Amino acid sequence: MKKAYRASLLRFDDAGLPVFDEDGLLVVAPDAAGRQRVVDAGSHAAVSPRHPDADVTHLPGRILAPGFVDMHIHFPQTDIIGAPSPGLLPWLENYTFPAESKFVDPAHSREVADVFFDELLRNGVTTSLTFATSHVASVDAFFEGAQRRRLRMITGKVLQDRNSPDGVRDQTEQSLIDTESLIRKWHNVDRLGYAITPRFAPTSTDAQMRGAGELAAKYGDTWIQSHVAENRDEVQWARELYPKSRSYLDVYAGFGLMRERAVYAHCIYIDDEDRRLMRETKTAAAVSPTSNLFLGSGFFDFGAADRIESPYGLASDVGGGTSFSPFHTMLAAYYVGRTTVEGIQTKAGLSIPPSRLWWHHTGGAARSLGLDGVVGNLQPGCEADFLVLNPAATPLLARKTKLANTLEELLFAMIVLGDDRLVERTVISQAG
Repeated sequence: MKKAYRASLLRFDDAGLPVFDEDGLLVVAPDAAGRQRVVDAGSHAAVSPRHPDADVTHLPGRILAPGFVDMHIHFPQTDIIGAPSPGLLPWLENYTFPAESKFVDPAHSREVADVFFDELLRNGVTTSLTFATSHVASVDAFFEGAQRRRLRMITGKVLQDRNSPDGVRDQTEQSLIDTESLIRKWHNVDRLGYAITPRFAPTSTDAQMRGAGELAAKYGDTWIQSHVAENRDEVQWARELYPKSRSYLDVYAGFGLMRERAVYAHCIYIDDEDRRLMRETKTAAAVSPTSNLFLGSGFFDFGAADRIESPYGLASDVGGGTSFSPFHTMLAAYYVGRTTVEGIQTKAGLSIPPSRLWWHHTGGAARSLGLDGVVGNLQPGCEADFLVLNPAATPLLARKTKLANTLEELLFAMIVLGDDRLVERTVISQAG
């Protein structure tokens, strides 16, 4: 049975430009597998006559928008948001690794996974590329929770067989055996996907990195995720460990870990040759501005990425990131976009248009993940993961959005003033 939702409607065209219908209609219907997909979208006047049999829900004063896509987040770090630290490496040692060591316990893994998914959905995030821990139990708990909620989610067992403390350090051969077993168990089951996940080059031996590359070649439709060039100390460490590599990013290329569906978080201290390599291999950057600001890591160079057409999307990076909210992430990206890599104000400042920020957290992020036309948009054929936004959710937001004269002003008001209260409802594509 067709369902239709009448409200203002935000979606994006193939170029990533916003399409907005003030009085719009979104029509969804189950596909052969029983999953709800968008079958039509546009102005109510144009779309309604084509679907006289649709059951219409009218949502006056609301905006329908694509579910957000978070390109990099750590579900086991949910409990360490806001942990104070002078920088990345001490933060890992003092907070991250002790917290992650607890995920050997399946019950703890399930408990945190439930909190994690609750927070994602409360904030309008319907798909994420997610780090688990080095424990198989953490991966199983994540996938079980996502499957129960019928979410499109991606994760993988973290690989880290050196330079890591007891409790999170794994064994090279067993880590690769476990990874392949988890791929076979979970990848492409329902809406789930597996990501081969070296934590970052300094915490994996050459043998583990080679094994990860071999699995990435064997299972070509899996994802690859890791970290690169987040922090100057980390970059220096990687240089010392891999003196023959041209750059930190080149380490991953040498192990066959750069291809479509490969995503590297941060990418702050990279150069144009690295960016061209990412473009040519269809490898994407996950930009994590709240995390980078919180840990004092540095600034992603949006201008350089756009100039070279190196793909990227936005990410919360919880728990280094300070919020599950995409609105907080987009606002932080706006701040960073007005700053160069060196932290100096540019001549005119690079003001990223609000619609572009929104694109990089929805359809653009989906495209960077190889999920273009699947999630992150509300064009026909997309899975029907969408948000019901209330632009009058708070008194100040109501006043500001009412004064908006353009779409960019409306979107920017929601970015600056929005939080989980703006997300009135998160709708998930599911059977029935």
